[in-house]
Amino acid sequence: MKNKPAKKSNIMKKRPVSAAVAPVAAKKETKSKPCVQTWSVSIYIYWFIVLFFFGASFYILGRAHNTNVARNSVAVTEEALLQSAEYYNNAKQSLMDGNVESALVDLAAAIDGGAASVDAYILRAEAYMQNGDYASALSDLDVALSKDPTSAVAYYDRYLLNLRLENYEAAMADINNAMAANTTNPSAMLQMRDLYARRGQLNLWLKNWEGAVADYTNSLSRPEGTVDPGVYAERAEAYTAMGDFRKAITDYSSAVRVISEQIQGATTLEERERLSSRAMSYFEKSAALNLSLSDIEATRVDLESAYTIAVALNDADSVARLERLMAELSDMANVSADVPELDSSTTQPSETITE
Repeated sequence: MKNKPAKKSNIMKKRPVSAAVAPVAAKKETKSKPCVQTWSVSIYIYWFIVLFFFGASFYILGRAHNTNVARNSVAVTEEALLQSAEYYNNAKQSLMDGNVESALVDLAAAIDGGAASVDAYILRAEAYMQNGDYASALSDLDVALSKDPTSAVAYYDRYLLNLRLENYEAAMADINNAMAANTTNPSAMLQMRDLYARRGQLNLWLKNWEGAVADYTNSLSRPEGTVDPGVYAERAEAYTAMGDFRKAITDYSSAVRVISEQIQGATTLEERERLSSRAMSYFEKSAALNLSLSDIEATRVDLESAYTIAVALNDADSVARLERLMAELSDMANVSADVPELDSSTTQPSETITE
C-alpha cells in the first residue's frame, strides 16, 4: 500500500515537466518568425540589386549601340549626299551637251540613293520634258514642290509643262505662284521682268486683253534684265484686239527700235537674219494698222521698210508679196487722188431739196 503513493508522486513530478516544456517550444516558435522575415527581405534586396545592374548594363550597351548607329548613319548620309551631288552635276552637264538619256540615268541614281535635293527632281523633270515624257515630269515637279513649296523654279517649270498640256487654268495658277515665290524667295534663275511677260502671254492667249496689257507694261517697266522686242509686239497685239490701233503702231515701232539695237550687237549672221525677219513682220503689221486708219503715207513707208529688209534677206517670196501690196497701195492712192474734193459751196443740195 505504501508503493502506490510513491508512484503517484512520480506522475505528479512528470506533469509539471511536460507543462514546462510547452512554453519553451512556444518561445522558440515566436523567435523563429523574425528570422524568416529578415531572410526574405534580404532576398528581395539581392534580386533588386541584380536586376538593377542588369538593367543598367543593357541601358549602357544600348546607348553605345545607338551612338554607333547614329555615327554610321551620319557617315552614310554624308556619303550619299556627296554621291547625289556628283550625279546631279554630271546630269546637268549631260543636259547642256544635249545628252538627255545620260542625264536621266545620273538623276535616277541621285534620286534613288535617298539623298536627292529639290534641284535634282526639278532637273529630272526638265529632262523628262525634253524627252516628251510629260507625266513623269509632272510627277517630279509635284514631288519637288512637296519638299519645297517656295521653289519659284519648280512652279515656273510646271507652268511651262501645263502650257504644253494646254491646261491653261493650272498654268495661270503656277505662274502666279512662281511670281509670289520669286518675290519672297528670289531665284537667280528667274527675273520678274520675264515672269510678267510670261503671264502677259498667257493672258493674251486667254483673250484677257486688259490683263495682257497690264502684265506687258509691268514687264517693260522692270529695271532688271534686257527688254525683249516680242513684249512690245505682243502688247501691240493686245492693243489691236482692243481696237487701239495708235498704241499698237507705237509698240511695233518700239519693237523695231529694240531689234535695231540688237542687230548692232549680233555676233553671227544667223542671228542678224533672224532679227531682221522679225523686224520685217512688224513693219507689215504696222502697215496693216495704218491702212485701217486710212493713213496711206504711213502705210507706204512701212511697206517700203519691210521690202528693203526682204531684199537684203534675199527672201523672194516676201519680196513678191510686198511688191504686190505696194502696187495695190499705189492704185488706192491714185484713186483717192482722182476723187475731187467737195467745195463747201456744193454741200447744200439737201437744203435745196428741203425747200
